[in-house]
Amino acid sequence: MIVKPKIRGFICITSHPDGCAANVQEQIDYVKAKGPVEGGPKNVLVIGSSTGYGLASRIVPAFSSGANTLGLFFEKPGTEKRTGTAGWYNTAAFEKAATAEGLFAKSLNGDAFSHDAKANAIEIIKNEMGPIDLVVYSLASPRRIDPDTGEDYRSVLKTTGGDYVNKNLNTDKGEIEEVTIGPATQEEIDNTIKVMGGADWELWMNALDEAGVLAEGVKSVSYSYIGPELTWPIYTDGTIGMAKKDLEVVCERLDSKLRNKYNGSAYVSVNKALVTQASSAIPVVPLYISILYKEMKAKGLHEGCIEQIQRLFAERLYSDEIPLDESSRIRIDDWEMRDDIQAAVAKSWDTISNDNLADLADFEGYQQEFLKLFGFGIDGVDYEADTDPETAPPSI
Repeated sequence: MIVKPKIRGFICITSHPDGCAANVQEQIDYVKAKGPVEGGPKNVLVIGSSTGYGLASRIVPAFSSGANTLGLFFEKPGTEKRTGTAGWYNTAAFEKAATAEGLFAKSLNGDAFSHDAKANAIEIIKNEMGPIDLVVYSLASPRRIDPDTGEDYRSVLKTTGGDYVNKNLNTDKGEIEEVTIGPATQEEIDNTIKVMGGADWELWMNALDEAGVLAEGVKSVSYSYIGPELTWPIYTDGTIGMAKKDLEVVCERLDSKLRNKYNGSAYVSVNKALVTQASSAIPVVPLYISILYKEMKAKGLHEGCIEQIQRLFAERLYSDEIPLDESSRIRIDDWEMRDDIQAAVAKSWDTISNDNLADLADFEGYQQEFLKLFGFGIDGVDYEADTDPETAPPSI
């Protein structure tokens, strides 16, 4: 099959197996070039492991610490007539590369919120891996079915106050337009917290603890975002932000439990704004990211997911002293939030329009990163050649 990108709104409905493999290999090469992470983990569980930060969180420990990894995700396989999702092909490439270096790499595809997923993961850990010394929770899902009640919760991207009106980048048209985001009901806020808060992270850690598969000194980390004030109404102070506040409350409980029982720890890591499948769906954010990319690239500070997570492991999680902010969070958004970067972004935000979009924002870079998520636009890949849409992770 010859595969071309087909974009529908903020998603690409095709993905390229060879392109995804090349993207994964680029990340592996970067991690190897940075060298070993001293004291890094050896048995890693990544919940939400197939794209973006989750994928990077599997690549970094495998290729910087020789870690065995178990990944969970919900992706669609390809068929003879239709491509699979990018995460499916990313995982296939990762597993093949890890196995070639003698590393254990196994994956589970399904509903990570379910009791079955937890039970299946625990069985693999007990029989094939040994105690887990790092748990990364990186799920980004729009819905969650409660494993006990069967209730279907769906998240929303809304404010928790009145209407929010601001600039937005229509990525289909490449044009700036005004967007209005309305307020959520209390039920919508509660449902978003159920989906994107800390409830499932805690269920996972409790299940692993009760099964006796956590190692002495185990660490766990989940990811969050804060960003500048201009995005706060839709993010930090919006429904997503309420969920992330819940995540921090859960993190405090988990940290106490892990320290008391395993001499371990739990953290929320606040990461940089990047082009991911999740961030592309959030109004206002694509325009902010495009301006941010322009400023950070100009100062040599730009990072993608793999650079962020490599720095998280090498300079935070496995450093002698883990620097934390006033709320006990790890901050690898530190370069994004530098005063000079944010001042430049704010200045461009105030004056940006369709007339000067190309001068003040890196929309071209945004588009390139977006397509790269799905395996397109990568040097060295022949997009006119046949590729096998039925490529699959060896372990599934």
